[in-house]
Amino acid sequence: MQAVVDVLESEGVDTAFGCPGAAILPLYAALEHRDIKHLIVRHEEGATHMADGWARTNGRVGVAIGTSGPAGTNMITGLYTAQADSIPMLCITGQAVSSKLHQEAFQAVDIVEIAKPVTKWAVQVKEAAQAPWIFREAFRTARSGRPGPVLIDLPLDVQQQEIDWDPEIDAPLPVAAVHPHPPRVEKALDMLLEADRPLLLAGGGVLLGDAHEQLRELAERLGIPVQTTLMGKGSFPEDHELFAGMTGIQTSQRYGNESFLESDLVLALGARFGDRHTGALEVYRGARKFIHVDIEPTQIGKVFGPDLGVVSDTGLFLTALLEAVERRGPTKRYGSWAGRVGELKRTLTRPDHYDAVPIKAPRVFREINALFDPDTYFVTAIGLYQIWSGQFQTAHKPRHYQVCGQAGPLGWEIPAAIGVKSAEPGAEVAAVVGDYGFQFLVEELAVAAQYDIPFVIIMLNNEYLGLIRQAELGYEMNTEVDIHYDTHGTDNVKVMEAYGCSGRRVFEPGELATTIEWARKEAVATSRPVLVEVMIEREANTPRGIRIDAMIEPEEVPLG
Repeated sequence: MQAVVDVLESEGVDTAFGCPGAAILPLYAALEHRDIKHLIVRHEEGATHMADGWARTNGRVGVAIGTSGPAGTNMITGLYTAQADSIPMLCITGQAVSSKLHQEAFQAVDIVEIAKPVTKWAVQVKEAAQAPWIFREAFRTARSGRPGPVLIDLPLDVQQQEIDWDPEIDAPLPVAAVHPHPPRVEKALDMLLEADRPLLLAGGGVLLGDAHEQLRELAERLGIPVQTTLMGKGSFPEDHELFAGMTGIQTSQRYGNESFLESDLVLALGARFGDRHTGALEVYRGARKFIHVDIEPTQIGKVFGPDLGVVSDTGLFLTALLEAVERRGPTKRYGSWAGRVGELKRTLTRPDHYDAVPIKAPRVFREINALFDPDTYFVTAIGLYQIWSGQFQTAHKPRHYQVCGQAGPLGWEIPAAIGVKSAEPGAEVAAVVGDYGFQFLVEELAVAAQYDIPFVIIMLNNEYLGLIRQAELGYEMNTEVDIHYDTHGTDNVKVMEAYGCSGRRVFEPGELATTIEWARKEAVATSRPVLVEVMIEREANTPRGIRIDAMIEPEEVPLG
């Protein structure tokens, strides 16, 4: 296990999140007095989400550790989340001794077979001498191509063995760069120049490939408007004149959908065409042409066949495309099209300046945008609050807006915020949460309190399973989604206080700014999480639909 810890340190792991147990104690013994900081979690799913947030922030491989049996099964949701969003992560589990695995030993489960569908690689170490090489390959696998999670299972007897090992002559295994095929780069430029109304669509692959600077350079060089997917949010500054919003049937802007509908070509970079982005495919596809660039070959054509597919790292593709632009000299610019997008941005908006009581959700994000600077890291998960966040909250820097997009596990935000803050201790971190999901992994507040990890939690509390209540509208029902009881249901401020943290509840929109500012200062002063619990109108709906050309906008309510 000393060799394993050597590998972890040389691969850039300075923080691990986990829960010790009998079957993983040899690894914990090897971690003692080493440079890797360890945070003891209250639930193994929390460990995976912390490792996830850590990895999303710095681009390295996050590490979560657990013992045998239920520790591994508790990690499955976190592995699925990381796989869905292409996050490099390593989960390490202990296991019963090898000779007992066929005898239904205590807390012995075949975690490798359980984890295979939600990992890039799941493996059990059979021989101690394999351990350092399996760990090296795990890091290479997690980083290679489309990043993702790996699980390594360590039987107790294997952990206890000794091997010959010299860390002085060891190093990480190389990760192959995926370069674009030059003729396809030239074809992509031909198609861009033939178009009249092209869009650049930045998916999560732009962030994973650290390609945001090349994206901005290409957009400004040719004057092409840029949209982001939810996973690509932050890859292009939203106050830029060429920002064209987001398309989708949930997290979108009205001008984003309209800009997309008026486009005639889309250059999609590291986007997977998720169903809540595309809506009805026949409308999304339309008559426009698509160029799909992705590092994973099997992603191309998975949802629909593009007019041109390019297998490449997004940064390497954009660099090659910019070089092709430079070789060809002065090229076409899209000033009139960019002007049209600018007009749509000015006219097709949604109101956010409500003064009504109960508080309307868009007003919360108006205050968030005004109070927090672009350097703040935000995390959010799944629900109406996440949809409002995607629609109204602005992001300007890569890796600063983090959302578990495909899996959408409730409770992700608190452990993810701990991971983000652990990766960037000097940064301000804020979590946007709902009242229901907040309680799924609320116990991880104890981790933040124990290790002095401050961040602000902004809760939109409608005392409902809000997204499911909205989904039930089509069924003309309202069944088992109301979690209101007593006066306001769970007193989440008291929950915070039980963990040694603090919070305040807000009922009036005029109290939002002062309370959020109080929370920011309180988090710094106490070095612990602080809650702003905003009581919003209970049955508010988000703009929604099943096709991007027929969104249902909430009924307009007079301001004030």
